[in-house]
Amino acid sequence: MADSIDPTTFFYALLGGILPAVLWLWFWLKEDMKKPEPRGLILMSFIAGMVAVMIVLPMEKLASVFFAPTSFSLLIVWSAIEEIVKYSAITLVALRSKYFDEPIDALIYMITVALGFAALENSMFLIGPLVNGDVTVSFLTGNLRYMGATLLHVAASASVGVALGLSFYKGPFVKTISTIIGLSTAIALHTFFNFFIIRNNGEDTFTVFLYLWMTVVVVIFFFEKVKRIKNQ
Repeated sequence: MADSIDPTTFFYALLGGILPAVLWLWFWLKEDMKKPEPRGLILMSFIAGMVAVMIVLPMEKLASVFFAPTSFSLLIVWSAIEEIVKYSAITLVALRSKYFDEPIDALIYMITVALGFAALENSMFLIGPLVNGDVTVSFLTGNLRYMGATLLHVAASASVGVALGLSFYKGPFVKTISTIIGLSTAIALHTFFNFFIIRNNGEDTFTVFLYLWMTVVVVIFFFEKVKRIKNQ
């Protein structure tokens, strides 16, 4: 199939994956208007998320050799790989920079890397239907990915961001424990999303999406809470 992908098809798939992610990014960046992060660093964080997909794919393929297909153990490992790689990527790009100077920055950067990851992942899901000339399937796939996987990545990575934000002014030990809790929460959320999507051939999809939207509402609540944290 790769030989039949022309530049136009690739462009539409990339656009279909990136555009919804950019709209989400615009929404979250509006929440940090008082002291916005450098646009260049935001762009690098978004690209880091896309690069993370390329790192994750061979790791997940290797993991599938050691675990039974669709087994719960494999879902945990896949989720752990994605969440840890996203966190590692944004740590290298932004979380060690001088611009990471207030609690809310943790959420901004974690959400940005998540949206970059979702953008490329969604684009890859769109390529198949577009190559086969099925625009309707591409549209439906794009919307389902937009509602589901994009929300999942935002909610999961935001869990890490909340943990980092709440412990921003704490000592190294508390920060380490908070990071572990944040990553564990992200992995659990990611695992159960995939489990319930796969179970019953996806019949629970819209129910799972509803819970995801509820999770995003919780993320917004914590977003506002972290914004109000001051150094005592």
